[in-house]
Amino acid sequence: MDGEGSFSGESFVALEELKLGASAQSRFLKQGYRIVGEHGHGAVKLCHWTKSALKGGEKCYKNTFYGIESHRCMQMTPSLPSCNYACNFCWRDHFGNKPTLEGFELDAPKDLFEGTVDAQLHLLQGYKGNAKVAYDTYLEATKPRHVAVSLNGEPTNYPHLGEFFEACHERGITTFLVTNGSNPDVLRAMKPLPTQIYLSVDAPNKEVFERLCNPLLPGLWERFNQTVDLFATLPTRTVNRFTLVKDWNMFGCEEEYAAILKRSRPMFVESKGYSWMGGSTQHLKRENMPTMDEIRAFTRRIAELTGYELVAEREDSRVTLLSRVGSDTKIPGLGGKPGSPFGSPVPAP
Repeated sequence: MDGEGSFSGESFVALEELKLGASAQSRFLKQGYRIVGEHGHGAVKLCHWTKSALKGGEKCYKNTFYGIESHRCMQMTPSLPSCNYACNFCWRDHFGNKPTLEGFELDAPKDLFEGTVDAQLHLLQGYKGNAKVAYDTYLEATKPRHVAVSLNGEPTNYPHLGEFFEACHERGITTFLVTNGSNPDVLRAMKPLPTQIYLSVDAPNKEVFERLCNPLLPGLWERFNQTVDLFATLPTRTVNRFTLVKDWNMFGCEEEYAAILKRSRPMFVESKGYSWMGGSTQHLKRENMPTMDEIRAFTRRIAELTGYELVAEREDSRVTLLSRVGSDTKIPGLGGKPGSPFGSPVPAP
């Protein structure tokens, strides 16, 4: 990468402006998104669990598993109109989607960070006088402690994530990144890494990958496999996450998944059931949603094949957690635990 949004090794080409059309932007705004940055490729949205936690209700499963304070969590993307997959199970809208951000003008990472915080505070304003929200809880929410980079699009299409995470960490904000593994070179060069990185493992082999994930660029299965092998070397907290779609990528695939886990060596494995909602209803059936008992059965088989330990689950989110590092899965420095959430020792692969 040579400067903001330009790529070296090619003759000069004027950078395109990356802007959502008025119709697409209107639809995102109606869904609760707030567009961030001058060039329109960043976005923030309050998630269901943030709203629930503000009102004293249930918190996200990431609170149960990792200690994240749901009411102080920002959900954002640096790549709103850009994903290189078109997964059948994805519930998100992809108006104006572009499979890459290469060649577009991009916002600087610190500007994206400041815009993310400002948008989050704007979205929280309506809760200040809400009778169901304790004022102290609202005040805590205005001082975010965590950002989940996973809202929409493929985050690693934005080439400056390391600098974005640095801006977060300088403010004492922990970071989660969810990636489909399509940009191993970006991960390899990323400094600093996020507090915790998720690799979405949505297919056990190339055939299922092509049918279920619908890659929009050539060579993405091969790039995913490069990321699988890279994952074991990353000096941060690591997670592999299965999105389980019954009759597509679940039962009968366990041994192939186990082989992937033995290569990627994540600290944790989440098995999460597909939900029939949003855009996915055009491609899949309600019957493709696995039950919690089916998710447990799949998880137990993965545990048998890999030696991972089942340490937690959340039935309301239809998700289980396997660990290879014991039952203490919380991030140091959160929830009263000693230590720092940044640069904490990571067990060797």
